[in-house]
Amino acid sequence: MKDDFKTTLDGLRAKIDAIDEELVRLLAQRQKQVEQVVALKKAHSLPVYHPAREEDLIFQKREKARQAGLDADYVEELYRVILRQSRVKQNEHMAREGVRPGAKVLIVGGFGEMGRYFEKWFTGAGYSVRLMGRKDWPDAARLCEGIDLALVSVPIETTPEIVRRISPYLPANAVLADITSIKAAPLKAMLEAHQGPVLGLHPLFGPTTSTLDKQIIVATPGRNDEACRWVLDQFSTWGAVIVMSDAQEHDDIMGIVQALRHFATFAFGRFLAHRKIRLERTLEFSSPIYRLELAMVGRLFAQDASLYAEIIFASPERRSLLKDYISSLNRSLDMLEKGDKAVFIDEFTKIAQWFGPFSGQAMRESSYLIEKLIERF
Repeated sequence: MKDDFKTTLDGLRAKIDAIDEELVRLLAQRQKQVEQVVALKKAHSLPVYHPAREEDLIFQKREKARQAGLDADYVEELYRVILRQSRVKQNEHMAREGVRPGAKVLIVGGFGEMGRYFEKWFTGAGYSVRLMGRKDWPDAARLCEGIDLALVSVPIETTPEIVRRISPYLPANAVLADITSIKAAPLKAMLEAHQGPVLGLHPLFGPTTSTLDKQIIVATPGRNDEACRWVLDQFSTWGAVIVMSDAQEHDDIMGIVQALRHFATFAFGRFLAHRKIRLERTLEFSSPIYRLELAMVGRLFAQDASLYAEIIFASPERRSLLKDYISSLNRSLDMLEKGDKAVFIDEFTKIAQWFGPFSGQAMRESSYLIEKLIERF
């Protein structure tokens, strides 16, 4: 009886192994087709990421999964992994392709982390890249000679000054761009100092990002959009998603997305530290959502304090926004002192109505993240 069981089990496992081998073979075959797509996209200067096609493909695979009696979420997750791998491989190939062959790029502040990061990408695509640091100002004229793009990668507070210093050396047709996390003041400084093409950029990622696949870069037009187009096309070729915005809209939104979010996270961490909360003990009692929230707090304090200070205190407008946030917290004190549950419920209901359909989307996305967290830890 035991021998029959083992023989049957071994036979079933052998079939599963054969299916797994076939899956690997098919994935390799799929990758070869992807490489042909890469060659075609290169020839026609098409971007790697095509959101509409990917979502349509996912929808089709979910339908096929249901028809086959499979869990549609399982099949979707599998295909999102496959599609991302395809994009990454395409980006690796496309990264070697410059949309403006022979162009010369100067990175001002090029010895910093972000400067070095973009040096790698531009050099990998075949551009001639020059780096300029604090000690190189006596050589500024030579470094700027014949360049097509000057990318200013310095701290926010020094950007306007650096722009004014470098502009007299720039060729008239060179694109002048910055990568700061605020846009109004740097863009104004660039437009005043340089009469040629001007472009504001804000990469929403850091120098440890391994791939530009689906990474967001906000672009704020300054002057001569057509002359700046090749710069945006290059980032798109590397897989980045370009979001267009005017400088004021960018700064207003980033006040919420960056400054307010980081400050609120800082305040939560500061409170925990002052209360000397035993973090490891709280995790033993925690739900996955608390672990996820605490991970974001810990992530903040694992990074460079000066970087976050620069973001949070970048402008008077941001500091004013944060003061409004603190005032809104103080307005909740009366409700807490009275233990007024009715007021809380009324406020909660109004806010839930304001969030509208996004609450449903947030539930789906956060549930997905929580499930991934449970699987990992």
